[in-house]
Amino acid sequence: MSESILKALMQLFAIVADAGTEEGVVSPSRKIVDGYLQQQLNKELLEEYLRIYDEFVAKHHKKKGEKRLASNSVKVLRICEQINDELRQDQKMLVLLQLIEYVSFGENVSEMELQFIQTVAETFNISKEEYLNAKEFLFDNIALVSEKEKLLTIDSFGPPDNKDIKYIFNENLRGQIVFLYIKSTNMYACRYSGKSSLFMNGRNLKPRWGYIFPAGGSIRGPKVNTIYYSDVAGKFLHDESKAKIEYAARDVEFRFKNSENGIQKFNFTAQSGQLIGVMGGSGAGKSTLLNVFNGNLKPQKGAVMINGIDIYNEKEKVKGIIGFVPQDDLLIEELTVYQNLYYSAKLCFDNFNEKEIDVAVSKVLQDLDLYEIRDLKVGGPLNKFISGGQRKRLNIALELIREPSVLFVDEPTSGLSSMDSEMVMDLLKEQSLKGKLLLINIHQPSSDIYKMFDRILIMDKGGHAIYYGNPIDAVTYFKKMTNHVNAEEGECITCGNVNPEQVLQIVEAKVVDEYGKLTRNRKVSSKEWHNLYKENIESKLNNEVTKETIPENKFKIPGVLKQFKIFTTRDILSKLTNRQYVLLTFLEAPLLAVILGYFTKYISGDFYIFSENENLPAYVFMAVVVSLFLGMTISAEEIIKDKKIQQREQFLNLSRTGYLYSKIIIMFGISAIQTITFVLIGNLILGASSMNLNYWLVLFTTSCFANMLGLNISAALNSVVTIYILIPFILVPQLLLSGVIVKFDKLHKNFSSVEFVPFAGDMMTSRWAYEAIMVSQFKDNKYEKHFFDIEKEISYNSFKCNYLIPDLISKIDKCENILTDASKKEDLSKNLLILYNEITKIHKTEYDKEFKSLDDLQPGKFTVQTAEKLRTYLDKVKKFFSKQLSARETDKDNKYRELVEKFGSKEALEEFKKNYHNEQVANICLNAQEIRKTCEENNHIVQTMNPIFKDPVSKIGRAHMYAPVKKLFGLKIDTYWFNIAFIWLTTLMMYFVLSFNLLKKGLDFLENMKLFKVVKKISSNKPDKNGKE
Repeated sequence: MSESILKALMQLFAIVADAGTEEGVVSPSRKIVDGYLQQQLNKELLEEYLRIYDEFVAKHHKKKGEKRLASNSVKVLRICEQINDELRQDQKMLVLLQLIEYVSFGENVSEMELQFIQTVAETFNISKEEYLNAKEFLFDNIALVSEKEKLLTIDSFGPPDNKDIKYIFNENLRGQIVFLYIKSTNMYACRYSGKSSLFMNGRNLKPRWGYIFPAGGSIRGPKVNTIYYSDVAGKFLHDESKAKIEYAARDVEFRFKNSENGIQKFNFTAQSGQLIGVMGGSGAGKSTLLNVFNGNLKPQKGAVMINGIDIYNEKEKVKGIIGFVPQDDLLIEELTVYQNLYYSAKLCFDNFNEKEIDVAVSKVLQDLDLYEIRDLKVGGPLNKFISGGQRKRLNIALELIREPSVLFVDEPTSGLSSMDSEMVMDLLKEQSLKGKLLLINIHQPSSDIYKMFDRILIMDKGGHAIYYGNPIDAVTYFKKMTNHVNAEEGECITCGNVNPEQVLQIVEAKVVDEYGKLTRNRKVSSKEWHNLYKENIESKLNNEVTKETIPENKFKIPGVLKQFKIFTTRDILSKLTNRQYVLLTFLEAPLLAVILGYFTKYISGDFYIFSENENLPAYVFMAVVVSLFLGMTISAEEIIKDKKIQQREQFLNLSRTGYLYSKIIIMFGISAIQTITFVLIGNLILGASSMNLNYWLVLFTTSCFANMLGLNISAALNSVVTIYILIPFILVPQLLLSGVIVKFDKLHKNFSSVEFVPFAGDMMTSRWAYEAIMVSQFKDNKYEKHFFDIEKEISYNSFKCNYLIPDLISKIDKCENILTDASKKEDLSKNLLILYNEITKIHKTEYDKEFKSLDDLQPGKFTVQTAEKLRTYLDKVKKFFSKQLSARETDKDNKYRELVEKFGSKEALEEFKKNYHNEQVANICLNAQEIRKTCEENNHIVQTMNPIFKDPVSKIGRAHMYAPVKKLFGLKIDTYWFNIAFIWLTTLMMYFVLSFNLLKKGLDFLENMKLFKVVKKISSNKPDKNGKE
């Protein structure tokens, strides 16, 4: 008892004391105070407080008669007002109870004394009903207690006649213990009458004296069944609770894959209103047990039930009943205390309107003493705004707001001060007193916290249960099992403290060798402790499962669309509150645009000319790289930072699809803004503003792909460091295989190709994005779009008559020269095959005459006459394409003259060309630096000149770099739109990978395979009985 309470009691005792005694005779009141203090204090303090009492008596009894009574009445009021400012309500109730008991010991209780007590009760704001109940209870007038439902009797006589009085049968109890439940302060007062020698927490219970039965307390006596606090509290709570919860685990067994670790087979039962602690050393399986019990890890054997309903096989029936508070933070650091709880409530109460949600959130914040800090940002470990205890209470509030009937809490006191730990545990104890069932995984609890538990479950290494029962009895149980001398001492006789660590010390006690040193071997193994548990404890548990109705709850998750809206709003708000994130995210792109635009703005003369800027392709390439980089960096941490929050939301069965959609939409939105600002600024500097939309659409599409790739990485990898180590491995191939740094026909011979972009290149988004912009920049600019179709036909006819036909005639000459040379038969076959393939292609062109001797183009049939016929045929083909070429060149001249007339002069048209047509882009798209105009590949002559004017041969979308169109299923699709569509297709594929978490599953599979091989290798190298491997 605190000093302030004792001093207040001494003063009040003194006021109502019978001081009218003869000199030298000790008053009866002083004897009563002396007896009371002996129960509370040691001898030294006893004398001190008796002296204080005597001083108060002398002070308050100077006056006589009515003057003294009036004076003391005023003093009572003044003292009570002082107490109101200093003591909590439960402490004030304790003062009142002690005062009533003090008065009750007097021979004749005066009306004035009762008035004094009533004045104290009224000043303490104690209700009249509770005051009268306490008065009659302590005056031993049980029959006059008006609220009989607040009474509990324990005896061996049988239930009382009044059915409202609660009853517990206790065999061998000689006498009766009566409890009074004081609801306002959640206290239990008790009185004992009888001949048994009983002890409450090690202190003797005197008959007729009143006591407060503390939380975690117990009453013991010879041959008397121990009476626990949970037994008494449970009687009142179970009767008050409308729907009871019975939680049961039957023959539960769980194993991790490729491991013996997990939870060994055992049974467990708990009821609503209990606070159950789970203790054990490291590796004992405490957290695993909580995850098996809360529905996260399905056991391989056995069943976990709530009111007879299997939580794994009938999940829908127990939806919203179970709550889980993990050890880690589940808070969004950028949001305020209120916002964290508000959005959690929005995701749990679909049927609540805004006002109801606000009321629910405010109530929980007030209940948990968080209302004053509701507008503070939560912050992170390095940027704290609220204390560790407040963070833990807020984490608990996230679950309590939806009012689960069963709550699992993992390490609630981890990392907290002793004061914060007690505040958190008081909060959890309060929830159990409201009728909830709580299972708490706890490490190194203090004595006070340990005694709060109604029951304790102790786990040992390997997942073995070794004790389940009253916390105080745990100490005596393990002492008895190991034959300790003081086995009956569960707590300190002097102070009543319990040392929970003593339990683990006994359990994990090591064997001492002959040199007196501790070995690694334990005296009692975990399996031996488990066998003792099954023999002494589990065998006595009631394993019957009763089916009862599940309590109703207000938990109702919204639909996927509404969840998506909530997730999106929450995420946007959290990002906007982080000013550093907002500034870096939205300034990075324009700053990079300024840097790239400025340094690539090549000026050859006195002023800048767009057409002469040789760095435009470099700018385009870097723009693609920037869009990939920005897209990945903004999304790479998005899911991994929410990993713990996602686990909780998965526990609540919230939609992962809604969550992913919110992330995707936000990432796409940010990428849209970044690419818009980049294109507007960069193109403005370089004078390419007319192509803004074309650039932006490609870069935005590229960023969206990078977003999806980043989200996949974020979902699959287990640390931020790993993510940023991986990013270069993704970006470097995008640079190398883009077709810019190294041309595709200059790659390693196993990959290079002239006819098609290699498959490795087709896998690179950078290749599709860069090609789309370059092709569009060349053919869709305001100048070239007037000439592109004509120039394409000119290129086609020019290639046929100026390069292809001469090459074929050259092949005919070679064939004639080696026709009679048997050593060059292979060269002859190869050349004839090329001729055959190319003549076959000519048959498919506009030239409508076919070469009749096509079948003679093979060894054995090819003759000089065949060669002559073929020359004649090719001459006619050449004349045809030459005529076509002349016609198209005339068309181009006419178009040019038309534009000159439109612009007014050649100079105006040339100025127009300089503003929109870039020579370096044209050089790249026309492959102007390549000396060879044709090459041989796969027995075909392949055009290398003017790739921008050459249609691809593949009909499944493959093509050479800078092809103007792609062919797909008989359709010709503009390269710009085809490439954009292809990138969106890969983005969609990335979404499916993300949606089904395929990347993570693949990585986990590879890790498990590797682990399996290591385990197999180790097991195969185990030594035999003779010590040989």
